[in-house]
Amino acid sequence: MLRTTDSLDIATLGARLRAGELRPAQIVEAVLERIRARGEDPVWIHLLAQTELEARATALERKGPQGLPLYGIPFSIKDNIDVAGLPTTAACPDFAYVPERTAPAVQALLDAGALLVGKNNLDQFATGLVGTRSPYGTCRNTFDPRYVSGGSSSGSAVAVAVGLVSFSLGTDTAGSGRVPAAFNNLIGLKPTRGLLSTRGVVPACRSLDCVSVFALTGGDAGAVLDAAARFDPGDPYARHERACFAPASLAGCRIAVPRASQLEFFGNRDAEDLFAAALKKLEQLGTERVEVDLAPFLAAARLLYEGPWVAERYVAIREFIEEHPQSLHPVTRQIIAGGAKPSAADYFSARYRLQALIRDTEPVWNAADLMVTPTAGTIYTIDEVNADPVRLNSNLGIYTNFVNLMDLCAIAVPAGFMRNGLPFGVTLLAPAFRDRALCSLGEELQRALVTTIGATLLPLPAPGVPPARAPAAVRVAVCGAHLSGLPLNDQLTARGARLLRACRTAACYRLYALTGFAPARPGMVREDRGSAIEVEVWEMAAESFGGFVDGVPAPLAIGTIELEDGEQVKGFLCEPHATRNAPDISHLGGWRAFVGGGEARRSA
Repeated sequence: MLRTTDSLDIATLGARLRAGELRPAQIVEAVLERIRARGEDPVWIHLLAQTELEARATALERKGPQGLPLYGIPFSIKDNIDVAGLPTTAACPDFAYVPERTAPAVQALLDAGALLVGKNNLDQFATGLVGTRSPYGTCRNTFDPRYVSGGSSSGSAVAVAVGLVSFSLGTDTAGSGRVPAAFNNLIGLKPTRGLLSTRGVVPACRSLDCVSVFALTGGDAGAVLDAAARFDPGDPYARHERACFAPASLAGCRIAVPRASQLEFFGNRDAEDLFAAALKKLEQLGTERVEVDLAPFLAAARLLYEGPWVAERYVAIREFIEEHPQSLHPVTRQIIAGGAKPSAADYFSARYRLQALIRDTEPVWNAADLMVTPTAGTIYTIDEVNADPVRLNSNLGIYTNFVNLMDLCAIAVPAGFMRNGLPFGVTLLAPAFRDRALCSLGEELQRALVTTIGATLLPLPAPGVPPARAPAAVRVAVCGAHLSGLPLNDQLTARGARLLRACRTAACYRLYALTGFAPARPGMVREDRGSAIEVEVWEMAAESFGGFVDGVPAPLAIGTIELEDGEQVKGFLCEPHATRNAPDISHLGGWRAFVGGGEARRSA
C-alpha cells in the first residue's frame, strides 16, 4: 500500500511500481485520499472522477510497465492546457470551453503511462507571478499560508509540494514555471522554447510560451522531459531538438555570476545570504566563477511588459476581452488591455533592441557554461501583493522575464530556507537545448543545498538516475572567419559549441590571405619554417561535428592542429596549392590583426 507519508517522487514510486510492490489502482486510491484530506482546496479547478481514474489504472495494469517509463505515476496540469472532454478555463469561467483533443505534451505523458489526476488553478490567463488572481481562490504558500505561492502556475506547484501528485505541468512565459518552484522548495524546469509542444495551450505570449515541469528532484524533471519532448509538426513554434555540448558535472563548470552591485533582493537579507551561500557551495563543487554584466539581461526583462510583447496577451483573447471585459480579474484586465496600445512600429523597434541585447550577451556564453541567479529576490505576503499588485509582481520577475525572450533554458533549484521558514531558490540558465544537462546539474546542486523535497519534509530520495554522461565531444581550432564576433562564428554557436580558450598554434604554421572567398578567409599550412598563429579552441558534440565539416569548402579542410602547449585538436588547414599566389600574413600573428588592418578587403 501507499501510505500518506510516502514520497511520490518518480524515482522511488516508479521503482515500487515496476517491482510489483504497488499497483496503479493503489496509487489512485492513495492520491484521492490525500486530496480529500485537504477538503475544499483552491489548488484544483477540475478533478477527474474516481471512476475515470480507476478505469485508467485498470487499463495500465493490464498492459504492465513494459515500455511505459511513467507507468502509474500521478500528475496534474495547469488549467490552460487542454485535455479532451475536460473544460479548459484559464481561470476564467466565462471563457471556458471543452476541447476535442488533448494537448500533445499531455498526450505524450499519458502514452508513457502517467495517470492524470486533474487540472490546477492559476493566475487568470497565466498573467502574474503571485497566484492571487483567480476567481477559483488563492493558492497559498505551502510553508506559510500568509505568503504567496507564486504564479501563474500556482496550483501546479502546490499540488506537487504537498504530495498530491508526483509532478505537474505548468506554463512559463515570464517565470511562471520557476517562481512557484522557488517559493515551494521544488524543481521548476523551463525548457527550451518549442521543445515541448504548446499546441492545446491557451496562449499568453504565443511566440514565447513554454510548457514547464514542476518536480521533486532534477532527475524527476528529466524523466518527464524525456517523455514529453516530442517534435510536434502541428505546432508552428515547435523545434527539433539539436545536440549541444554541455557539461555533465558541476566540477569544472564555468558559472557566470552577476556583479554583486546588479543583484536586487528588495531588502531581504536572508535571501541575499542564501544566494551567497549557494555561490560558495558551487565553488566547493569545483565550479569556476566568471563575473558578468547582467545589464543586457535586465534590459531585455523590462521589454517583456514595458514593451510591445504584452500585445500578444491581448491578441490571444482579443475577442473575449472586448466582448466580456468584466469577466476578467481587475489586475489581469488592466495588464492585458494595455496590449491594445502598442503599434507595429513599437514592436519592430523593440525587436531590434532585443536582438542587439542578445548580441551583447554572447560574450557571457563564450566565457561560461551556465549562469546562476536568484529565482526571485524576495517573497511577499498575500496582503502585500493585494495592496500593490503590479509593482510587487514585477519585482518577482527581474531574474525570470528575460529568459524566454533571449531563448535560454532554465531550471529553478531549491537553495535553502530563510529564518522565517520560507524556502529560497536559485536558477541555473543556459543557451537553448541544454535542458537535459540542466536537469542533471540541477539535481547535483539541489542535493548539495537542501535535504528535503517540497513541503512534505520528506528526505531527498536516493538518486534514481545517475547524472547523464557528457556527450562525446570534439575540440576544433579556428583561425579565421569562425573566430568570435566574425561572420562565420554562428556556424559554431548554432551547433551548441562552446569556446574553451584563445591560444596559439605551435610555431610550425604559415597563414595566408586566400582570394575568392566571401567572407574573406585565411588558409593555414603546416611548414617547417613557420610561426605561432592565434586560434580559438571550441568544443562541440561529436554528432554535430559531421555537419560542421560538411560545410567546409575546398581548398580548406579539417585536419589535426598542434597547439603551443603540445595539445593536438581538429582544426582548419589549407591545401598548399591554394596559397601559391596568396599573401603570406604570418608575421601579423593571426587573422584578427589582418582584418583589423583592413587588408582583407584588398585581398578579396
